[in-house]
Amino acid sequence: MDISKNDWKLFRERLPGWQERYMANLLQEYSAIIAQDSASSDRFWALDERIKRDKKSPGVIMSPSKSDLPWDLARMIHEGIISMDDLSGFSQDLLDGINLILRR
Repeated sequence: MDISKNDWKLFRERLPGWQERYMANLLQEYSAIIAQDSASSDRFWALDERIKRDKKSPGVIMSPSKSDLPWDLARMIHEGIISMDDLSGFSQDLLDGINLILRR
C-alpha cells in the first residue's frame, strides 16, 4: 500500500496526543492497582508486571515507519489505544487498508 504524504503527516501529528491520552488512562489503572486492599508487596509486583507489559505497547513507545502505517494503526485500534473515530481525516484508501487488516 502506498501511503500518502498527507496520511503520514497526519499520523505523525496525532501520535503524540494518542500516546499521551493512552498513558493518562494507564496511570488511572495503575492508581487502581495501588489502591487495592492487599499486601503492599502484592500491589508493588502487580504494578511492576503491568508496567513492564505496557512499556511495549504502541500506546507508549513506537518506532513509526511509513510502510508499516496501516499495520501500526490497526494494532493501535486492536489494543484499544485509538478507535476508528480517531482516524477522521485520513484517506479512504488507508482506512480501507486498516479495515482489511482488522477483519483478518
